[in-house]
Amino acid sequence: MKTTPLTATFGVEVHDVELAELDTQSFAAVRDAFETHSALLFRNQTIDDAAHMRLARMFGPIEDRDTETLEVGEDFKVSRVSNVCEDGSVTAEMDLHTLNLKANMLWHADSTFLPIPALVNILIGRVVTQTGGATELASTRAGWADMPDSLKDRIRDRAAWHRLSHSRARISPELAALPMFHKWPDQLWNAVWRNPVNGAEALYIASHAFAIEGMEADEGTKLIDDLIAWVTQDQYVYSHQWQVGDVLIWDQRAVLHRGRAWNYKEPRVLSSICVSATATDGVDAMRPIV
Repeated sequence: MKTTPLTATFGVEVHDVELAELDTQSFAAVRDAFETHSALLFRNQTIDDAAHMRLARMFGPIEDRDTETLEVGEDFKVSRVSNVCEDGSVTAEMDLHTLNLKANMLWHADSTFLPIPALVNILIGRVVTQTGGATELASTRAGWADMPDSLKDRIRDRAAWHRLSHSRARISPELAALPMFHKWPDQLWNAVWRNPVNGAEALYIASHAFAIEGMEADEGTKLIDDLIAWVTQDQYVYSHQWQVGDVLIWDQRAVLHRGRAWNYKEPRVLSSICVSATATDGVDAMRPIV
C-alpha cells in the first residue's frame, strides 16, 4: 500500500486503494495504517452510501444516535453534514441548522457525550465549495507526546465530563436549549486514551468537555482550554480542502477535528458515518473507577 505523509507529525494519503472494493484481507492493511498514522486520506473514490456503510462496518458497529449502535440489517440513513435543504435551497447563516454546523467549528472528537464514544469518522466529499469549508484535524497523540510535563501532570490520571449542549452553548444559547442536545446524561471519560494495538497515548478531550473531575470549575475550564490550545498548534494540524470523491478517515481516540467557514450561499455536502468504539479499541479502559 503506497502512502505519502499528510504532515510531519501524523496522517497519510493512501494512493492505491479503492475503498468500495476492499475485502477482509485488504482492509487489514488499511486498519494497520489507521492505528499507526491516526488519519487516512483517499482521493478520487467512487463510493455510494451502501459501500460507505460496508466500509464502516469493517471498523466496527455503526453509530446511530437514535439507538446508540446499529445492528446489521437495521435501517440506517447516512448522515449529511450539509447546509442544503430537502428542496435544494441552502440554510441562512443564522438559521439554527447553520449554527449547529458552526458548533462543529469548535475542536472536538465525535460522540464523547455518548455512553459509547466514536472510534472513527468516515467523511466523504459529495458537493464542495470553491473556497473555504476545510476540515481540520489535530493530532492529540503527537501533541501529547510533545506536551511539557508541567501540563501533562495536571491532567494525567484525571477524567473529564462531557455534554453535547455545552459545545452548542458556546455558539448560541437558543441552539443549546433544543431537546436534541439533551438526550444523554453527562459522560465521564479518562483524559488519556492508550491505543491497545501499539501502546501510543493520546489526550482525549473535546469542546464537549465542560469540567475536570475533582477540580474547581474555573480551574477545570482553564485546563481544558490550555490542553486544547496545546494540541491544536500548527505543527499538529492538517487542513483538508475538499474535492469531490475525497474520503477522510480519522481515529477519534487520537484526533480532534473542526470544520471551517465558507460562503453559506454555496451548497456543501459531506456524508459521514461514525463507528462506535469497542472493548478491542480500548473503550473499557476509558471508564474511570469512581
